[in-house]
Amino acid sequence: MTLNIQEMMQDIGRRARSASRAMARASSEQKNQALLHIAKLIRQKASDIEKVNLQDVERAKANGQDAAFVDRLTMTLKTIETMALGLEQIVSLDDPIGKISAFQKQASGIEIGQMRVPLGVIGIIYESRPNVTIDAAALCLKSGNAVILRGGSEAIDSNTLLAHIIQEGLAAANLPKDAVQVVATTDRSAVGEMITMTQYIDVIVPRGGKSLIARLMAEARVPMIKHLDGICHTYIDADADIAMAIKVCDNAKTQRYAPCNAMETLLVNQAVGQKVLPTLCKIYQDKGVELRVDDLTRKTLEENGFQNLVDATEDDWQTEYLAPILSIKTVADIDEAMNHIERYGSKHTDAIITNNKAQADRFLREVDSASVMVNASTRFADGFEYGLGAEIGISNDKLHARGPVGLDGLTSMKYIVMGHGEIRT
Repeated sequence: MTLNIQEMMQDIGRRARSASRAMARASSEQKNQALLHIAKLIRQKASDIEKVNLQDVERAKANGQDAAFVDRLTMTLKTIETMALGLEQIVSLDDPIGKISAFQKQASGIEIGQMRVPLGVIGIIYESRPNVTIDAAALCLKSGNAVILRGGSEAIDSNTLLAHIIQEGLAAANLPKDAVQVVATTDRSAVGEMITMTQYIDVIVPRGGKSLIARLMAEARVPMIKHLDGICHTYIDADADIAMAIKVCDNAKTQRYAPCNAMETLLVNQAVGQKVLPTLCKIYQDKGVELRVDDLTRKTLEENGFQNLVDATEDDWQTEYLAPILSIKTVADIDEAMNHIERYGSKHTDAIITNNKAQADRFLREVDSASVMVNASTRFADGFEYGLGAEIGISNDKLHARGPVGLDGLTSMKYIVMGHGEIRT
């Protein structure tokens, strides 16, 4: 690491920490004014954003990036308008900062409550998608935090322009420009410095692929809000409504393949295998989904004329495919299903399909995941679908936030004590 990069990151950190104090006391009106001004500027400068983004896209193509990567990087007038609409949606959300829980009077006479406060300075490290610059900055601003954004080198021109727009919006609301800073270098050593700046950054939120998150898990000293894998399961219980199970499990896998909340492993109680597997697996194969199955599932499907089945390996049970591939296992009962989830799951999202309340209650209590569902598609594990308005990511950790992380997940609580001259005896 060069001294210049270290000095630059330390300077960014110092300015972010100073700005975080101003953001903590900013009113809801100020924060909303800034967000609305940013939305206005995005619409006014849409053609400039599109033009600058094209430079990033052409550079990515010249560097041999694949079509999916280029698609994530590309900003059109439609996606630019979506960013502006997203800002306006965040304005409509309740501001969590300063909310105080009901005071509880103690025997000593003091009254105890809790106030919701910002985390302080949030560092966000992300890849390819420049819209994250706007989305992440908006959530951090609304929750009263300062933010340091380190986007991927492939989007440096887009991110730099968007940062200028954000800072112009902050200034219009009389908020410090340093509340949102984009790291304006493609030098990867900036990331290494950022994830160790415990004196300036309170939490890191990584938004990227497994290689990025694995690196940060190994090297970071700043706490993180993150998930590494989304190995999501659905268990079809013996008491499931078969038509419901087919509809929900089809959606959980095929509505979209790439999101982290797509189902990767289907567990089926052997009592209903013959009722559910042939119909459901025909749907999957008709949609081009490769089926990787255990011996019992293979037996059931071959008895019903299925071909082109792949034997599931040990690796399959612990793989997040993010693709039209599905692992299927036939299990004896709910205990075997939950044991499988405990052994191979990633604590992201798991679901049970059942009309048996006792089985549903067991599943809800015993499955140790950030989201546990009954009779619903795992694809619902999303901040917007949960009514959070927006999310900065998904966490499968237990501290500090868990599940989709919205505005409340970017805050903390502190105790408020109101006294009347009491002293402790």
